[in-house]
Amino acid sequence: MSDNEALVGIFKALADANRLKIIGLLAQQPYSVEELAALVDLKPPTVSHHLARLAQAGLVSARAEGYYNVYMLNREALETTTRSIFSAEQMTAAVQDVDLDAYDRKVVGDYLRPDGRLKTIPAQRKKLEAILRYVVKAFEAGKRYSEAEVNETLCRFHEDVASLRRELVGAKLMQREGGGGAYWRTE
Repeated sequence: MSDNEALVGIFKALADANRLKIIGLLAQQPYSVEELAALVDLKPPTVSHHLARLAQAGLVSARAEGYYNVYMLNREALETTTRSIFSAEQMTAAVQDVDLDAYDRKVVGDYLRPDGRLKTIPAQRKKLEAILRYVVKAFEAGKRYSEAEVNETLCRFHEDVASLRRELVGAKLMQREGGGGAYWRTE
């Protein structure tokens, strides 16, 4: 089971108000099924079901005491899980299989005509940024361009080259020297 699957299992186990109550009670002291059933006002078979889900996630364990099983919170598992959930490594791993360019591709697909020109320059900032990330790829990194060369390249995308040029610089995707000097793509 992957780390993500284990976390999903824990979240599913905790995604019930009654199970959260049971965890809260077990955080104070161990209880039997019958005691928990009386405290949370549920039938013992229902409490057993909840305890089984929590045990499957590794959050509770049981020990035999006479005729009863007494359940206790596995504090170490809960603390380890909490630390793990919010670690930088776990957050990065959680999005490992997410296509981070999907939004940009969708926006570009929505705004491009079949000939590769923009239908319009988006007014919404997020969409504009996606379009700008697409347009800036027409420029080589490390190469300097005159304003005329920038305009010629941008003209392939839209007739309002001044707006595109200004937005590329404003979004820090391109830089320019003062006074209409050279432009270059930022890294």
